[in-house]
Amino acid sequence: MLIAGGGVAGLETLLALRHLAEERVRIDVLTPDRDFVYRPLAVAEPFGLGRAHRFDLASLIAERGAGYRPDALASIDPDRRLARTRAGDEIAYDSVVIACGAVSREALPGALTFWGAPGGAGFRELLADLESGHVRHVVFALPTNTGWPLPLYELALFTRLHLVSRGLGHVGVTIATHEASPLELFGARASETVAGLLADRGITVCASCHPAAVSDGGLDLMPAGHLKADRVVTLPRLEGRRIRDLPHDQQGFIPVDGHGRVEGIEDVYAAGDGTAFPIKQGGIAAQQADAAAEALAAWAGAPVDPMPFRPVLRGLLLTGKEPAFLRAELSGGRGETSVAASHALWWPPGKIAGRYLAPHLAALAKTELQPPPPTETESVPVEVEPGDSTPLLH
Repeated sequence: MLIAGGGVAGLETLLALRHLAEERVRIDVLTPDRDFVYRPLAVAEPFGLGRAHRFDLASLIAERGAGYRPDALASIDPDRRLARTRAGDEIAYDSVVIACGAVSREALPGALTFWGAPGGAGFRELLADLESGHVRHVVFALPTNTGWPLPLYELALFTRLHLVSRGLGHVGVTIATHEASPLELFGARASETVAGLLADRGITVCASCHPAAVSDGGLDLMPAGHLKADRVVTLPRLEGRRIRDLPHDQQGFIPVDGHGRVEGIEDVYAAGDGTAFPIKQGGIAAQQADAAAEALAAWAGAPVDPMPFRPVLRGLLLTGKEPAFLRAELSGGRGETSVAASHALWWPPGKIAGRYLAPHLAALAKTELQPPPPTETESVPVEVEPGDSTPLLH
């Protein structure tokens, strides 16, 4: 079996396959990356409150008995069951999982784009301009074509705390979002909790605003309207990679069924941000990978009853103080059930909630990928995946 991609979906597929199919399959992982970067913590780096961890991919792959091929996928020949790499090599496969992720593009020209990569030098420069008084109002803009919205809210919350701690509470911080309410994907209860948190911090929210362009005076909105701002911060939009000979929609994303099978192609699966599922998030990518791995393990003869992808959205909102755990069961991209809590709703309580990947990374990085666990005097309900033997590290 070939796994193309070394991100969340690729590693979750590897760990799930090895757990479910054991030695029934031989696995190779094709990825151009040398490191797996735990990107969700990159939002804290400019503020000195955390860092994006790196894990050596060759070691992660080898410890699961898989082969590591440092190259990128260029195309799939489904008739000959061959994967072609960017370097021109051909790799034969029985089944392949496409987990190559998506491509980040600029969503709002003229704005400072937070790419989610470690470092955050551009954002640190913005903080310096805020502290010096050169910037007196900053707008965090979320256009309709951006991907996962939660990091933008974290940046706004961290920025407000940063300013208040330096006696600059008068500086304006606004969130302009196309959403009808803050983080509406998590449902009404969670959205109300986030809205209350933003109000308590003195962050203005312009909901149902559609950022269109950055002008000299601030942010222009569609179809009309304007927000005054000295600087605008936004997130990138995502596009599919358009891998040759695979079907894709207008944005380049791959259509799959509930078990991750690529529509119309035998023995080719896909999981993660490169699929046509509208929500691009690490926990969702891991759930898609689990569905594909179960189907593949059953195909290999393992005693597994493959379950289709039933998305549950789990989000850990970092606030600079007490984090907020948000959870919603999804149907068609909307929250049917909505939960918000200050205690962990899943374990381990990291930013990426993957059945196999999350406990594995937590063990490697100790406690550095998660907020402090509950004290021994507290008793709180947490969600543990069936069969998970990870100890609760109180």
